[in-house]
Amino acid sequence: MLSGVAIALVAVIAGGYLVLKRPADVSNEGASFELSDQAQAAVGVDDWPLYGLNRERTRYLPASTKPPFRVAWKVNGRKLLEYSPVLAGGSLYTINNNGEALSIKTRNGKIRWRREVATRNASSPAYSDGWLYVANLEPGQVIGLNAKNGVERWKRRLPGRTESSPIVVGDKVIAGCECGTLYAFDRETGKTIWETDLPGEVKAAPAVSDGVAYVGDYAGVFSAVRVKDGEVKWQSDSLGGSFGIAGDFYSTAAVAFGRVYVASKDGRVYSFEKDTGELAWSQTAGGELYAGIVAADTPNTEPTVYVGSYAGERFYALDARTGEERWSVAAQGPIIGAASLIGETVYFANLRTTHTTAVRASDGEQVWTFRDGAYNPVISDGKRLYLTGYKFIYALRPVKQGQGDSGGTESKGKKKGGKRAG
Repeated sequence: MLSGVAIALVAVIAGGYLVLKRPADVSNEGASFELSDQAQAAVGVDDWPLYGLNRERTRYLPASTKPPFRVAWKVNGRKLLEYSPVLAGGSLYTINNNGEALSIKTRNGKIRWRREVATRNASSPAYSDGWLYVANLEPGQVIGLNAKNGVERWKRRLPGRTESSPIVVGDKVIAGCECGTLYAFDRETGKTIWETDLPGEVKAAPAVSDGVAYVGDYAGVFSAVRVKDGEVKWQSDSLGGSFGIAGDFYSTAAVAFGRVYVASKDGRVYSFEKDTGELAWSQTAGGELYAGIVAADTPNTEPTVYVGSYAGERFYALDARTGEERWSVAAQGPIIGAASLIGETVYFANLRTTHTTAVRASDGEQVWTFRDGAYNPVISDGKRLYLTGYKFIYALRPVKQGQGDSGGTESKGKKKGGKRAG
């Protein structure tokens, strides 16, 4: 018979086990799923004006562009290029890690202008109607620039740093802050329209669908905030990891199929119902996850979400409805940046080899590699790829098989470390 002390000790041990044990993944078969809800905002066919392409941040461009490629031109960004450029009206706009903004002509790679806007940057700008909107780490600020010449039109200092790529919705520019606040600024004056305090630091870029902004924070809380007035519509917690540690959200979410998809530092991908915040499923994907989500269905694939793992060093394709793994492949290094889906090909980069890899969306078979790329590697205008290397930006034009240049390598039937689910 156990003494009172022994019983108490067992209770403490049991309680400690519950705290230390990693919560199990969730599968809610009754969650709603909308096949007709493939997000593809009405952007120009030649434009990629936002981080993630559209307001939903799906990172999917239905285009016929595919490997192999030849380098048409390259531009030296002079410092680390952590985030991909945006593209509008025949110009690329990017900011290097030291806060220097550049405008580059897509036709020939000529630099239109360079301008120092900060001392440190870790986000993509946003383009809208001749304006360029920039959020900076140091100093913490959001700036409105004239896209034609880079001249500053307005500046708003923030009480903290920001690496939250801005998004433009109507008359508002929306971005998060490490001070734990989501802001909406007037796009023409920079005046604060609303500010909403969230439970933790906001590092991710907000995604927007049907008048609601979706973003996670470093308290492990994912929030839906009304664009109109900044009111919180719903909030949901991550499941967290072992030792009761919250699952911080660095990843930028994607909205598609009536769901919001986001990755967490607790090693899980989450699918929330976008209207209610109900958790539809969570799926463990091997170690910490920082990368943004790709969400799409293509002519050759069912609804799928794609994400790379930092600690697990794999790239995953998951069933968008259920979260079940469709396939995964070894990435040859940590993935911290978001992939892009161009046509039927997914592109991702890794930090160890600093290579960009292209795989078939349907089965993960590797079809091409390029010997540069580390973070967020690829955008497209439907005709060319614009690849962000460690310090260089490349314009890549498609060529016939066997005609790729020395920067790229064709891969026929190559699938390193590939694994099919089931």
